[in-house]
Amino acid sequence: MSLMDKVQQDMYIAMKSGNQIKTSTLRTLLSKLKDKKIDNEGNLTDSDSIKVIQKLVKQRKESADIYRNADREELAIKEEAELFELETYLPEMMSENEIRQLIQDVIQETGAKNMADIGKIMASVMQHGAGKVDGKKANKIVRELLQ
Repeated sequence: MSLMDKVQQDMYIAMKSGNQIKTSTLRTLLSKLKDKKIDNEGNLTDSDSIKVIQKLVKQRKESADIYRNADREELAIKEEAELFELETYLPEMMSENEIRQLIQDVIQETGAKNMADIGKIMASVMQHGAGKVDGKKANKIVRELLQ
């Protein structure tokens, strides 16, 4: 069963159980997945689906922060509830230690010496991480190691 099929099945279950937040979140996700499928001319891999989910997760995190800074706690809580639902479809993310080890391996492979090599390192780290690496954490660690 593809990730998109699982999302659709879970949405129907959420609808039947009356879970409004999960239902609306999964409806939005399903809509974005269908858009991506159309963009890819009918081909949607689980990897593509994970990228869509990661984008929605990032948007929810940013929105929650913005709402908190504007003293709109009820909206921040709603965004975080949606974030929780979306994160259940993501693969388990690598720990900071695992990311650090991966970055050190990539730095050795590429022979990177300074900040000018950051683009090359990040591209390789994200490729090797296969959707399990938090880009912000990785970028912070790369900058730390190259200084």
